[in-house]
Amino acid sequence: MKITFHGAARTVTGSKHLLHINPDKNILLDCGMFQGLGKETLELNSQWGFDPRQLNYVIISHAHIDHVGLLPKLVKDGYNGPIYCTTQTEELAKILMLDSAHIQESDVLHINKMHERQGRPPVEPLYTEEDATRVFPLLRPIGYDAPFKIDDDVELLYTDCGHIIGSAAINLKIKENGRITHLTFSGDVGRYNDLILKSPEVFPQADYIIIESTYGNRLHDLPTSSSDKLLNYITDTCVKKRGKLIIPAFSVGRTQEILYLLNRLDTEHRLPKLKYIVDSPLSIETTEIVKHHPECFNRQVQDLLKKDDDVFSFPGLVYTRTAEESMALNSSKEPCVIISASGMAEAGRVKHHIAHNIDNEKNTILIVGYCEPHSLGGKLRSGARHVTIYGEHHDVVAEVGVISSMSAHGDYEDLCQWLACQDAGKVTKLFLVHGEYESQVAFRERLLKKGFADIEIPSLHQEIGLG
Repeated sequence: MKITFHGAARTVTGSKHLLHINPDKNILLDCGMFQGLGKETLELNSQWGFDPRQLNYVIISHAHIDHVGLLPKLVKDGYNGPIYCTTQTEELAKILMLDSAHIQESDVLHINKMHERQGRPPVEPLYTEEDATRVFPLLRPIGYDAPFKIDDDVELLYTDCGHIIGSAAINLKIKENGRITHLTFSGDVGRYNDLILKSPEVFPQADYIIIESTYGNRLHDLPTSSSDKLLNYITDTCVKKRGKLIIPAFSVGRTQEILYLLNRLDTEHRLPKLKYIVDSPLSIETTEIVKHHPECFNRQVQDLLKKDDDVFSFPGLVYTRTAEESMALNSSKEPCVIISASGMAEAGRVKHHIAHNIDNEKNTILIVGYCEPHSLGGKLRSGARHVTIYGEHHDVVAEVGVISSMSAHGDYEDLCQWLACQDAGKVTKLFLVHGEYESQVAFRERLLKKGFADIEIPSLHQEIGLG
């Protein structure tokens, strides 16, 4: 048995790990898109490092695009087998893949207009909306905590990871040459005592563990402080300076968390009377899906639902669906809060809002989660004073704020707590993925002190034998 790491290797996007069992059985864990890596991004997303036609199964940890975003291309390039996921992931993945395809097709139209003027050849999207729909019949949803026999040699168990609704650790029981091996892939691990979701579950003892390490060298602020910090930015920007507060937010998870905090501020009679605009059709759709899965919520939110039937709504909340409504926000001088995708500000409507508002000192761009360092959000977060958006140079005049306590990724204490259910002496090897190398090196040192003896940080396309 061996494993090859075709994504999220010393970076945080493009999650793809290929498990080879016997000579002819290949299982792909996640099929994520690389995001925010500048000029390298297209090339990385265009080259698999393996033949999709040789895969037997695909198993998905959760619905974020950096974990499912290349499924349409995988099918386009010849894969036609089952794609296993949780039931919530199936619902989310469908709309997220369609949205990704729509963005790509729209971006290509814009790019090809420029290419035509420049006499350059046209480009094509990685995949289209039609390609995305071809994934749907292959999705095989299964529930949490219910062992499922994929075939005579492979059994799958999903355990909740508390990252977004439907997120799960992939626990595999594999029989090869008369030997049983247990392998666990964390997907993305959420936070203990999350504002909305249940805490990550314990998982069976594993021989091999593949674990994310996004925040392997950092501790988050307490989640309880997030509402006060958010209120301060709203007050300073919208009330005192009469400007706009622009919040790039992932459609799944982060948008709902912001709405939940705003709802809580409103119930406490502390929320300023303003327009709070969710400018993302995808965020509107995903919020509705989240609302329909209260079984994923923690006890505090479930108790709150007995008094408030919609913990993501409040007076002043406005949803904009059309492109015309979105564009009108840029010409409006009215102070407001705009929550829009994408979370790294690499695509979608929020990129236009930043471009139109970055040159005004009254405005604030508020980063509320992880951003790949090369992404627009990452550059703003790191203090860049000049950025390029859609080929145009902009001075960063607006304030840039950060609330790190709202991350959906666990910090190193959360990750260590997730691993605490394991007997470290029985873990043959632990692989660190989905993290920047500096963070992974620090996390490896911490885990060595906790008794994990063999910890590897794989590089892109590296193949490693198991046993």
